[in-house]
Amino acid sequence: MQAVRTLMLGSAALLIVSGAQAADLPVKAKPIEYMRICSDYGTQFFYIPGTDTCMRIGGYLRADTTFNAGVHGQPGWSGDFGQGNRFRDYFVSRSRMALAFDTRTKTEYGVVRTYAQAYFQFNNVGGGTANPAALGVAPASPSSGSPGGLNSNLLSTAGGGYVALEFIFLQFAGFTFGKSASAYATPWQMFPGNISSNLIGGHNTDTGVNNIQYTAELGSGWTVSVGLDDPTVWNRTAVYNLSIPGAIGANGTGANAYAGTHAPDIVGRIRVDQSWGLFQISAAAHEVSGSYNILGASAAPTNFSEISGHPETKWGGAVMAGLNIKNLPTGPGDDIKVDVSYTKGDTKNVIATGGTSPNFAMFGGSGFGYQSVGFGATTDGIYLPGLGGTGGIILTQAWGIRGAFNHNWDPYWSSSVFGSYSSVRYDGGTNDNINGLGSTTAKGAYCAAFAASHPGQAASGNTAGNYTCNPDFNVSQLGFLTRWTPIKNLAFTAEIMWTHLDQKMSGSSVFTASAPKPNALYEFRDQDTVHLQVRAQRNF
Repeated sequence: MQAVRTLMLGSAALLIVSGAQAADLPVKAKPIEYMRICSDYGTQFFYIPGTDTCMRIGGYLRADTTFNAGVHGQPGWSGDFGQGNRFRDYFVSRSRMALAFDTRTKTEYGVVRTYAQAYFQFNNVGGGTANPAALGVAPASPSSGSPGGLNSNLLSTAGGGYVALEFIFLQFAGFTFGKSASAYATPWQMFPGNISSNLIGGHNTDTGVNNIQYTAELGSGWTVSVGLDDPTVWNRTAVYNLSIPGAIGANGTGANAYAGTHAPDIVGRIRVDQSWGLFQISAAAHEVSGSYNILGASAAPTNFSEISGHPETKWGGAVMAGLNIKNLPTGPGDDIKVDVSYTKGDTKNVIATGGTSPNFAMFGGSGFGYQSVGFGATTDGIYLPGLGGTGGIILTQAWGIRGAFNHNWDPYWSSSVFGSYSSVRYDGGTNDNINGLGSTTAKGAYCAAFAASHPGQAASGNTAGNYTCNPDFNVSQLGFLTRWTPIKNLAFTAEIMWTHLDQKMSGSSVFTASAPKPNALYEFRDQDTVHLQVRAQRNF
């Protein structure tokens, strides 16, 4: 027994000595990489571990609902909303999360920056897109849509949604490469004080355009920027060939006969940014080209197109002045933003939205006809080939003004009053084509094609079934917004906006309007629409 006790005590002592010796051995600890704050570029930047590159991850989460309009505050100026038919939705909602990645690295050439922002979003298939007769499919189908591609709106099915890419660009030594705001743009784009993505009257590239641009810092807040923008997606409206069958349809619009993209838009601006605010002058040159003189219905090519020739390419352009006045005596943070634009052959720089430029087809009540209607065709130019035609493309002119006064009531409540006025003008005089005269002007050629689908054009439009033809139109918008910010980066907003179409037709015509409207007597009259948009947004 004594021997067993001695053996156990000896073993324990041996283990203690061995453990002490092992503890004395040096052990190399693994390095710990702590995240470091980067304060060189503002708040929320941090160093990517193991690099000298700073990154910021941010964005927002937003929920919108619009009443009596399309998604994101699109007024009822066309489609089912414009007609006020049974296919329109009384409200449309969208839920969105924007996620942005911003990286910056100091180099001997200055800061190298990369930026990308994407939307993850879902909205019901509304806003005049859900008419089964117009789509040719059931609204819930995710595999159909506009000809030639997948309609992303149709991915908004139960459990669906889609991703939309906004900006993705690289900046180096004053240059910007990729999808970014045009060098032509103002900092506020089409949002001087509103939340609707449809305040027209000037330029907008708020979700980016493919471009290359260079900005030179001149000192004392002065900068000069020049750039080349790809016009294919953002900066084209339409070119009408008015010789094709059914050149002007029931809604006063025609098929797009633009040729392929041959040249980028050449843009530039001069800007001064001071404590009192900002002022800039922008200019752009834009190529306008038609495809062929002979085209089939819907501007489709035929076997005679290539040998028929084409109109001579023309260059149009735009100019814009933008002004932001800060430090107003009405209150801390109050400001005024306004921009004024003029274009010739570059109508997108006036009739600009968060998407494509709209055409207008709005229906309302009438004192003697089935209903009243107001049309507005948005084009860069029109042409009528052949003897007695326009002799080439006649460029469309437009001008616009928009702006807002923004007021802070206190740290939690703010309001904005905003508005715009846009005008589109076609060359020539009213009813130029009466008795076959005047087709050499834009109005004459348009009105001749319009008369083919809208009978009754006459020198006097004061009797039922007769009208005077004038494709010019104006659009006025006025809105009011109130925002509550209970805590930092969380805001609840309500906005109401009125849109008025001042169309220049007068009188009436019996014609077949777009389905589901019937063949009936329609009075040409100005039109109005009002919508309400509410939003909850959290920035991070």
